[in-house]
Amino acid sequence: MLYDLNVPWSPSQDSAQLQRTISFLSEAGYSALALNHTIKSPLPPQITNPIPTTLPFTLPPKTTLLRRCTLTISDPSLNHRLPNLASAYDILALRPTSEKAFLSACQSLTEHSIISLDMTQRFPFHFKPKPFMTAVNRGIRFEICYAQATMGDAGSRRNFISNCLGILRATSGRGLIVSSEATSVLGVRAPADVLNLLSVWGLGKDRGLEALDVNPRGVVMNEGLKRSGFRGVVDIIDGGDKPTPKEKNTPTSNGAGKKGKRKATSGSQQLSSEAPLSKRAAKKARLAAVNPEPDTSPPPPATELDTPSEIKTTTNG
Repeated sequence: MLYDLNVPWSPSQDSAQLQRTISFLSEAGYSALALNHTIKSPLPPQITNPIPTTLPFTLPPKTTLLRRCTLTISDPSLNHRLPNLASAYDILALRPTSEKAFLSACQSLTEHSIISLDMTQRFPFHFKPKPFMTAVNRGIRFEICYAQATMGDAGSRRNFISNCLGILRATSGRGLIVSSEATSVLGVRAPADVLNLLSVWGLGKDRGLEALDVNPRGVVMNEGLKRSGFRGVVDIIDGGDKPTPKEKNTPTSNGAGKKGKRKATSGSQQLSSEAPLSKRAAKKARLAAVNPEPDTSPPPPATELDTPSEIKTTTNG
């Protein structure tokens, strides 16, 4: 599954041109695409996502569409509302234009997952390995957009190749993402052509495949976990329902529901005084009630009548 996480989008863009670009990318083998909306700092007071969830045309089959925002920053101290911006989009990328903003994006800022540089210009600072590798170890990926070289003039291509060599030297080919950033179909290239361009610029085939598949997939998965989970561990599926309030006990005639001890009734006192029967005794009682046993006990012995001699003895005494 190949990814292209930078398909430019603007509110004034022609929908037919966007449809042709998405269709060509899908035919070339890219399954996951991200519509990119580029804004500049400072952030507007009301942060909204202008990219529609449903496009006015039908998407190609088996094509996943994401919404991305790229923020161009020059002073990181003016962007304290980055969490609100990140929650409005699926992916957040930063495009620093100064050394201070670049170091902050590599070392301290946490809301973004991609650093996308405008490689058609000359930067006033050198690409050192330490900030690059710090960002890579934090899970941030650096984006290389090949359309900046294929659709630019000679000066843009010269700066692009110089900056690309500097990034490859600083990162050793690790933590890279390759996207198109093509404003039209003419700037789109097939995956095989992209790998050939990267090999010319100094990136091996294995690293090139990672930049088209493994690394962008990791970005999409991590951004999804940030928005649907808690600290990347617990996935929030359902918040649950509110507990139902307990019903209050209604007072009865015998004093139930009032505070204090409850007075026992005569029936309850009688039941409590009687010892409970065991199961065997209860079974015998039921059988005795259904089939009473006949009385087989012997009759009592007959008493002897008093004799006349005994009567005489008693009278003489």
